[in-house]
Amino acid sequence: MNNKWNLLTLVAATLFATVAFSPRVDAEDVVVDGKTYRKLSVEEYRDKMKGGWIGQIAGVCWGAPTEFRYCGRIIPEAEMPKWTPDMINSAFGQDDLYVEMTFLRSMEEHGLDVSIRQAGIDFANSEYPLWHANVCGRKNLRCGIAPPNSSRPEFSHCADDIDYQIESDFSGLISPGLPNNAVRMGEKFGRLMNYGDGMYAGQFVGALYAEAFFETDVYKIIDAALKAIPAESGYAEMARDVLRWKKEFPDDWEACWNKINEKYQLNPEYRKWSCSGPSSDFNIDVKINGAYILVGLLYGDGDLDKTIVLATRCGQDSDCNPSSAGGVLFTTLGFKALPERFSKELDETRVFSHTAYNFPALLDVCEKLAIQAVEREGGFVKEEDGERFFYIPRTEVVPSALTSCANPTDQPDESATGRFSEEELKQLRFREYNDDEALEKFFGGFKVSHMGPDMNPGFREEYRGKKNVFMTHPESREVGAVLSKLVTPEKGDVLYLSVANHENVDAKQIGDFTLQIKINGGVVMETLVSRDAVGDDGWMWVEVDLSKYAGQPTLVEIVNQPNGWSWEAAYFSTIGIDKPNVCEAP
Repeated sequence: MNNKWNLLTLVAATLFATVAFSPRVDAEDVVVDGKTYRKLSVEEYRDKMKGGWIGQIAGVCWGAPTEFRYCGRIIPEAEMPKWTPDMINSAFGQDDLYVEMTFLRSMEEHGLDVSIRQAGIDFANSEYPLWHANVCGRKNLRCGIAPPNSSRPEFSHCADDIDYQIESDFSGLISPGLPNNAVRMGEKFGRLMNYGDGMYAGQFVGALYAEAFFETDVYKIIDAALKAIPAESGYAEMARDVLRWKKEFPDDWEACWNKINEKYQLNPEYRKWSCSGPSSDFNIDVKINGAYILVGLLYGDGDLDKTIVLATRCGQDSDCNPSSAGGVLFTTLGFKALPERFSKELDETRVFSHTAYNFPALLDVCEKLAIQAVEREGGFVKEEDGERFFYIPRTEVVPSALTSCANPTDQPDESATGRFSEEELKQLRFREYNDDEALEKFFGGFKVSHMGPDMNPGFREEYRGKKNVFMTHPESREVGAVLSKLVTPEKGDVLYLSVANHENVDAKQIGDFTLQIKINGGVVMETLVSRDAVGDDGWMWVEVDLSKYAGQPTLVEIVNQPNGWSWEAAYFSTIGIDKPNVCEAP
């Protein structure tokens, strides 16, 4: 099988694991005044935390060329990129890293107990591009929907997407031995964009890191993290599944992958609240991608390369998943134990995109927040013989309340506190619009109907060089999304619009759809909007003469009709009704 490593590699990995996984002498339990603490030197904390960041960085950089290029299939061993030390500096433009640094900055500026509303304002004011649950949550915040409402399934079709899982590493790296702090971080920062399993995933990952400061046995680390999320949640079910399949197939990660694929990819019941939809090969749902993190950790045998490679080869979000797996494993070892190939080329003077942090500054803010977290949980820092030590209290972890996107157990806050106040709105540097507001402001008051949740449709600030764009996605394979308006045209009026297909060349996501124009229920125009059909600027200009309907109430419908169910979004930058000399193509 292609997952077998040669004998020399296995021997080397075993020797490395034996040395690297030996217990640390300065990580120990002590009793002070009848209370049990975990004792860890601040220096050792910083070394492990630094290792965790390097692991996260190495994982995302190594897997980046494969991201979503292998959906529903294992990456062949021959197609797995090879690690080279210079890869490390591609980290500075990775959203997997700089988004979570927004949360660190909020705590640095406002304290560890920064309110969820202030965290929401800071996230709303971010300027980087976002996708999936992140973009949906930020849009809701910019529309004035205050957290935690901003992530609720009533307002988001993406609440079980992977977003907080890939951004939660920070929560564990500032929580050595403090899983409750990682839980609290999820309830604050995770609820800006995720709900239910989407939030639990980040709490689970944060708790993995929290335990990795003190434990090297991957099974014990996973067991500790499971205690940090509701046992009845779908995400906990997934983790237990992977552990069971590892036991069933102890030396065959591909057999485990097949079990994961069968349940969490092919069974639509386990991916219903993800914007990738229940049947697409592309799967951004948090459970399957979380399973791939565990595959890396469980089958990686403590080997740094093997852990990242296996988490990557599982496919789907194959840079985020090895980033989390690598981060947790590297934390168990600490920076000093890492091979130089993972860090020797790192440019520590460069600043991460959209942040205030270079690498040393990142480590400093994490140490500062970790001290606050330890003291908040009832621990303390004590100097002994010229060295500082954390005394971290052992406390019982308390998970968040159980809920799910499919069956919310709480209710949205419909009072005034469910929205930002006027004073809070003044702090938002960007304002967005809900669908009706956007269509009224920019698209002549057309109304949208039969719009499905896939691909997170709605208002976009920009697409293909155009500002204020509205994206639709069909409701189903048979029913297209409709933009409609009842009008009374004047003589000489035309319906005009500028429309584009979906295209993400890097991720090999290129779609087309059938554009239909209906007048009073009858199709008067039909054309394919595809890469070949649009102009050099990526847009197609369309005009339909409405002269024959002059003076009559007329129902105009613009239909985004599916033709193959693959990336069939439609993007509109202009829609209107006017005289031809007024509506010239841009």
